[in-house]
Amino acid sequence: MSQWNDNNGVGQFTFAERSVGSRIEIRPLMRLVYIWMMFGLLTTGIISFALSSWIGTNPAQNFQTINVLVLPIFIAQIGIVIGISWGMNRLAPAVAGFLFFVYSALMGVTLGVLFFAYIAAGQSMAIAQAFFTTAGLFGVMTVVGYTTKVDLTKYSTYFGMALIGLVIAMVVNFFLGSGMLELIISVVGVILFTALTAYDTQKIKNLSMQPEMQNHSDSMARLAIFGALTLYLDFINLFLFLLRIFGGGGRD
Repeated sequence: MSQWNDNNGVGQFTFAERSVGSRIEIRPLMRLVYIWMMFGLLTTGIISFALSSWIGTNPAQNFQTINVLVLPIFIAQIGIVIGISWGMNRLAPAVAGFLFFVYSALMGVTLGVLFFAYIAAGQSMAIAQAFFTTAGLFGVMTVVGYTTKVDLTKYSTYFGMALIGLVIAMVVNFFLGSGMLELIISVVGVILFTALTAYDTQKIKNLSMQPEMQNHSDSMARLAIFGALTLYLDFINLFLFLLRIFGGGGRD
């Protein structure tokens, strides 16, 4: 899930401080954010489809082998996200970048197992439908977040509450196993992460306008990696919720 710490030591920014000049200056950083994100998604995609194909060569044995690694991989992913978030102002850019690619690779393993399950169930088309829908929604909302004059930060509390509620609902439904509740959770998840894409894009833009982001290459590099991770998580979560919908995850 995507989170952004407003008190991360980078400083605060108000909308009254915007200028035409600063908008021009942030363009290189925003490009860097999307370049990092693109390479992260490519890493995830290549590994996920390669692993899915490998599992298919000997499903019983290979799936069992990968299944043993699911919990360690999940713990490692949580640790990396926390490490990059807390170490945003302390990690060397090279270390932060390495951790981002490790996270992307681990996510590829997780999705590889999921893709194999969908393909084996004859739901391969759902993967393509979910991906292209995600790409379209993400593209539109990141443009909205970058260009809107509305201060989306005033909704941060509501986004936080919605995330907590979504997690609680997912935990509850893990035990209930309700198909209808799963569909509702998926729809809410799509709406939430669509909105978070715009919110996080605006957040990156505002932080990148600060003077220190223009003067310190290390600060800019760290912000680019952290921003890429944030938008990457928005994209992946949006994709996963859409995949459940297109794959008939909410149907009994």
